[in-house]
Amino acid sequence: MEEQNMEQQKRKPNRLINEKSPYLLQHAFNLVDWYPWTDATFTQALQENKPIFLSIGYSTCHWCHVMEKESFEDQEVAALLNRYFISIKVDREERPDVDHLYMEFCQALTGSGGWPLTLLMTPEKEPFFAGTYFPKNQRYGRPGLMELLEQVGTLWQNKEDDLRESAREILAAVKARKLPASSPTLLSQEELPHWQEDLIHEAYQALKSAFDPRYGGFGRAPKFPSPHTLSFLLRYSLQHPESQARAMAQKTLDSMGQGGIKDHIGFGFCRYSTDREWLVPHFEKMLYDNALLAIAYLESYQFSRREEDAQQAKEIFYYVLRDMTSPEGAFYSAEDADSEGVEGKFYLWSPEEVERALGEESVLFCQAFDITTSGNFEGKSIPNRLKSDLNKLAQTSHLSLTTLKERLETSRQALFANREQRIHPHKDDKILTSWNALMIAALAKGAQVLGGDYLGRAEKALKFILTHLRREDGRLFARYRDGEIAYLGYLGDYAYLIGSVLELYAASGQPHLLSLAIDLQEDQDELFTDPDGGYFLTGKDAESLLMRPKEVYDGALPSGNSVSALNLLRLARITADGRWEDKASKQIQAFRSTLSEYPSGYTAFLQALQFATSPSQELVLAGPLDSPRLSEMRKAYFFGFHPFATILYQEGTVSRITPWVEDYPVDPNQTMAYLCQGLACQAPMSNPEDLAQLL
Repeated sequence: MEEQNMEQQKRKPNRLINEKSPYLLQHAFNLVDWYPWTDATFTQALQENKPIFLSIGYSTCHWCHVMEKESFEDQEVAALLNRYFISIKVDREERPDVDHLYMEFCQALTGSGGWPLTLLMTPEKEPFFAGTYFPKNQRYGRPGLMELLEQVGTLWQNKEDDLRESAREILAAVKARKLPASSPTLLSQEELPHWQEDLIHEAYQALKSAFDPRYGGFGRAPKFPSPHTLSFLLRYSLQHPESQARAMAQKTLDSMGQGGIKDHIGFGFCRYSTDREWLVPHFEKMLYDNALLAIAYLESYQFSRREEDAQQAKEIFYYVLRDMTSPEGAFYSAEDADSEGVEGKFYLWSPEEVERALGEESVLFCQAFDITTSGNFEGKSIPNRLKSDLNKLAQTSHLSLTTLKERLETSRQALFANREQRIHPHKDDKILTSWNALMIAALAKGAQVLGGDYLGRAEKALKFILTHLRREDGRLFARYRDGEIAYLGYLGDYAYLIGSVLELYAASGQPHLLSLAIDLQEDQDELFTDPDGGYFLTGKDAESLLMRPKEVYDGALPSGNSVSALNLLRLARITADGRWEDKASKQIQAFRSTLSEYPSGYTAFLQALQFATSPSQELVLAGPLDSPRLSEMRKAYFFGFHPFATILYQEGTVSRITPWVEDYPVDPNQTMAYLCQGLACQAPMSNPEDLAQLL
């Protein structure tokens, strides 16, 4: 690895050297003559009449690294690319619009997708070939990049018209797939709740059928955390206590927390598990996974008061605030799976390494965390708790459970200090508005449920976004790195940020946060609304692509349309403003046919439907925001799991935003709680214990 870096430094850099993306900079010294995605690049391609080789990935992508070493650092491959093509690199995390668009083409042509995403296109950006990872030469049934590039390069020179015709046909086919067969029939206000409830139940049944009762999670390997699915199940359990939904969610949370997908030495969760048992992860750590998992663990803690759930959330926050936070308080994007060119090397241990670090305590730690001579991954061990029972280990070791845990924690800290001396995986230190918003929401939820300084951390990150990633006219941007902002904000930037601001408002009661959420929602409506329903991925002021992307599927991340549906419903409930209710209804109706096709693929959107169909619960706390009594009232509210409830603070100035709260008097010397459930309101309360009994 060191020799490779020295060799790269001797080369003249390509055009990517002027970019800010860590992913693009990783390729700045490749032998391939890379270009960034710019108008000037495509103008050059048109002038030279060369096809485009488009490679899309991200800086912590293992197979992106493999393809770089095999091909983009190879003289023969680079020679073909530089001779026949204009080669363009795109960071999918900076350009989700480009990534989403061309992933659609890849899935249409191959039936699957992933990264690195590889496309061959005309200079007009129309694809005629797509795939993911390609080895240099054909193997394992995969075509080789050398053969592919030579063949396409020759075809472009001799049969360009055929390739262009193929591209036009592919584009027409993909566009046709996106067109609805007919305008959807709108359901009446009487019919809509029944359809929503049926859809929610259908999604639950599908998840129940796919659930792995032994190890948790859904389906076979690989297994992904999918925290929004777990949050859906916890809500379903509230609606249907007789169901297995809560057990399914908590079994999955427990298995992930015990498995190797969790970093038991330094905390935080990896991207996904390559096996059924959650033992062997793909070792990269993503900010968004950890944010969403923290929320899921906190909700499980609210629901069942299981201390292990609270501890998992605390450890996620500890990891993020320690390793993934900029000096200004914003959050970095990801950590790589590889270190020293080897996947997972940073995280693996042998008994000998543990003994050198811990001495006699190593025996106990190795027993607790499955660190053995034979290993569980390529000759070494991924620390995990899948096979160990601490209660039994305490008994056989003649220790109390408390003493055992204390000794293991002391050992963990020593191993962490030892591991810090290793060569760390690459850290992608760009700051993304959308992923930061998810972590802000998680920290706000942490403040609600756990207290501590999580609120201050969330507020500091929000201040960074509003200061550095928002233009004077209010327009959000998507990425900040090294003093530069870039890329007009996408739907996810707005939707996630609105959701996080609403969580911060719930945690603090600051009225300016409610105003901010409304302003951002109005901006989102102006920039992203599709007249045919829902929201586009890109704003009306964004770069024009072959098609304007629109996404609702809830994959690794909940879609912006899914989050927006819930945001609109929450705003409607908080403000009692009918326009938000109307927009929420239209949002749900717009995706009715899509949701009906595969309900369990839209579990974040279904949370909006759960909110809409559940009996309403509104709490108004009237009194000074800094009063100890209000703090106790708030603590009573957040002690339980109330995902279908809203909280509003009547502290005087909020009535300018929500005039209806003027009916709730504010006494500067007293705090009152007003609780309405369903269509009935309770008598005003001044005692937190009385409120706790009613919630």
